[in-house]
Amino acid sequence: MKTEDIKTEDWDPAFAELDQWDTARALDKLHQSQVAAVTAVGPALPHLARAVDAAAERLSAGGRLIYVGAGTSARIAVQDGAELLPTFGWPADRVAFAIAGGEEALLRSVENAEDGAASAEARMAKLGVGVSDVIIAVAASGETPFTVAALRAAKACGALAIGVASNAGTTLITEADHGILLATGAEPVSGSTRMKAGTAQKVALNLFSTMVMVRMGRVYRGLMVDMIATNEKLRRRAVRMVASLDGCSEAEAAGALAAAGGDLKAAVLVRRGLDVVEARALLSRHGGRLRDAIAEASKR
Repeated sequence: MKTEDIKTEDWDPAFAELDQWDTARALDKLHQSQVAAVTAVGPALPHLARAVDAAAERLSAGGRLIYVGAGTSARIAVQDGAELLPTFGWPADRVAFAIAGGEEALLRSVENAEDGAASAEARMAKLGVGVSDVIIAVAASGETPFTVAALRAAKACGALAIGVASNAGTTLITEADHGILLATGAEPVSGSTRMKAGTAQKVALNLFSTMVMVRMGRVYRGLMVDMIATNEKLRRRAVRMVASLDGCSEAEAAGALAAAGGDLKAAVLVRRGLDVVEARALLSRHGGRLRDAIAEASKR
């Protein structure tokens, strides 16, 4: 695709006098552009829904979520993936990253890294990408060589390929199994895709990963029931969640959590009369879905 067809590289005349506006007016206009970026995610929701359902099916077979990107897109993708363990208890060995320029590029720009198609292919090979895996390739342009090469290599290995881009008709959109177009258009600072495109990417990835975790049974009644309680704040939250789900006192909830070794789902079932071994076996039978486990326990 020609550079002139990449809408995120366009110049927006509405911001031609940005440096002349007073700060309050400039911030208001920039804020409006950010709101427009969030709105641009709306038309992609049906495509995101299909991608979520397809990803959940692969992950139910034991696959991994593999995030791919360069520059700003990589940083946004890594943030999304890194939050899956503390928020949803998603196993650390079931999320991976392919970053143009490696981890160093998360903190500072690595020259020419985004052009490294060979390094992307090598990373996919090192990860041993397979048919149960889900690759999420993110690039505002939709044509970043590193990201495109990773997507193609993963597809060749049978992985589910999801492409997220802000330009229609680009490789990440057309070659992915599920192309997610976030049509954010020209940036207020021309070419700076950390602005509108980056905001839309963040929103789309948040929606995608949250719904995947919901489909994987890691959210119940709007609560993060697979949360890893790694500090006192989160331990207090876990107690409140058990108390809320069971209708018991916080002291009783704390006792159930202690008996369950901090396993929030098992603690809820312990409060319903099961011992810890029975609770974990019941959860395992239902793929970790607390709602289904409670329903079976209630029939006993």
